[in-house]
Amino acid sequence: MLSEETRRKLREMNLGELVEALDFQEKQPEYMALSFDERMNIAVDYTYSAKYNARVHRLINAAKFRIADAVLVNVYYEKRGLDKDLILALGTCGFIEKNQPVVFNGFTGSGKSYLACAIGRQACMQGFRTRYIRVPDLMQLLSEASLDIHGRAKLLKKFSGYRLLILDEWLLNDMTESEQHFIFELIERRYDCTSTIFCTQYKREDWHSRLGGGIHADAIMDRIVHTAAWVYSGDINMRELQAKEAES
Repeated sequence: MLSEETRRKLREMNLGELVEALDFQEKQPEYMALSFDERMNIAVDYTYSAKYNARVHRLINAAKFRIADAVLVNVYYEKRGLDKDLILALGTCGFIEKNQPVVFNGFTGSGKSYLACAIGRQACMQGFRTRYIRVPDLMQLLSEASLDIHGRAKLLKKFSGYRLLILDEWLLNDMTESEQHFIFELIERRYDCTSTIFCTQYKREDWHSRLGGGIHADAIMDRIVHTAAWVYSGDINMRELQAKEAES
């Protein structure tokens, strides 16, 4: 039986789950019949699982996904024209290990955000710090940060640090020169050391003009388009499909 001092030390080492596991075993005769090694193996497995689940939960909450319950197993493929093999490959998060960008391209309602959030959730499950944000919201944060002398630098540092960053509604709105410069700095800092997912209605040939058509557009595209995995989000309006299913 654990002494109170041992309990205190374990909790101080952030091993409260191990205390819980051992306390539970002491109340169950079937566990007390096991050897010390068997009991410890079970307790350690419980502790590891509890800590893993807690970390994943924290990462998912911190990611601020637009669609919090998006998961790969629920992705709809039938007659959609979606590359299932590519989606499942992205779900392994190998692209993050390679610091590769991903572009989800398709019309409004085709499910780009869902796919990105589902992949982001997979990243959290593998321990990668992830963040989802709409570009219009990021530009609003930039506007607010510009009121502080160090605000812009802090915002850049924050969004440069995520192992996976999901930029939804990419190129939806025209950007000012200041916004273009901020996006360039963000992409430059993330280039070849992190991964970014872009969700956009616009095809590759439209990007340059949407980015202002100048040197910032050249520089931003050069750091994305050549190595990105391009994913067409399909031929079905998923919002319309879900609305019809809800009515039936």
